[in-house]
Amino acid sequence: MHAYYADHFVLPLPEGHRFPMAKYRLLRDRLASELPGICLQQAEAASEGELALVHEPRYIAAVRDGALTPAEQREIGFPWSPAMAERARRSVGATLQACRAALGGDGVAANLAGGTHHAYAGKGSGFCVFNDVAVAARLMQAEWARARRRPQLRVAIVDLDVHQGNGTARIFQGDDTVFTLSVHGAKNFPFRKEAGDCDIELPDGCGDDEYLAAVEQGLAELAQRFDPGLVIYLAGADPHEGDRLGRLRVSDDGMEARDRRVFDWAWQRRIPLAMAMAGGYGHDIATTVRVQVNSYRVALSHWQQWRRLWPGGAAAA
Repeated sequence: MHAYYADHFVLPLPEGHRFPMAKYRLLRDRLASELPGICLQQAEAASEGELALVHEPRYIAAVRDGALTPAEQREIGFPWSPAMAERARRSVGATLQACRAALGGDGVAANLAGGTHHAYAGKGSGFCVFNDVAVAARLMQAEWARARRRPQLRVAIVDLDVHQGNGTARIFQGDDTVFTLSVHGAKNFPFRKEAGDCDIELPDGCGDDEYLAAVEQGLAELAQRFDPGLVIYLAGADPHEGDRLGRLRVSDDGMEARDRRVFDWAWQRRIPLAMAMAGGYGHDIATTVRVQVNSYRVALSHWQQWRRLWPGGAAAA
């Protein structure tokens, strides 16, 4: 199973910054040692033309040139640096590569980061510079149309980060070729939500049973209203009970059951799925990494099902 990383671009963050930058390298190290069935590859950078499928040219140039205003940098949550700009492009590139691999015959592929769903067309927010899932959805639609000359690819974004994907929802409002499903904390960031296609809000302290029922409700509504040719899954670790920002109480078992429901949903319909890690802010960073490794175990088992169905994988596409 192909998985793409960009953790060698480390942001020079101030001492005490709350973003857990180290988790990406820790995740890659764990996957390399524990799950040899995963082929880890360095992500390529998204081009400016690819970013422009979603983002405003002025904003792309400001990120590239270090011309973001202090207010824009505060909203993103990162000070600008060359590493910040390059990592943002490669985080998008990793999701693009994962989507291509999944659609190309692998069935399942992943980005070790990504899920930057708070970024809007003209600004970043909430540790998100560019919106990787939005760019990936648009580019996959364009590539699908060029290569196959078939009806437009329909993309479902299943966002199970604890924070609503407000940027993604806003970008695709009124677009009947992309369906945005978000299951998130009602009182958590962002405090002003955007209207997606299916938004399910959860109370603080929500545990396994209520959480899994909400996920099943969202998947049932997705199945009733939309027929996708690609799923992009944001497997946020922040609904976990050990997360310092999540405010929910979902156990390890509940998180694994969530992942299995999403992957089973896509597998039963033979829909390729690309996974991004999205958020995770454990009191102990090892807790976040453990949850994310378990998501990869589930992903790998479903990739193996695709391999049995289509042994040639992407090479045969």
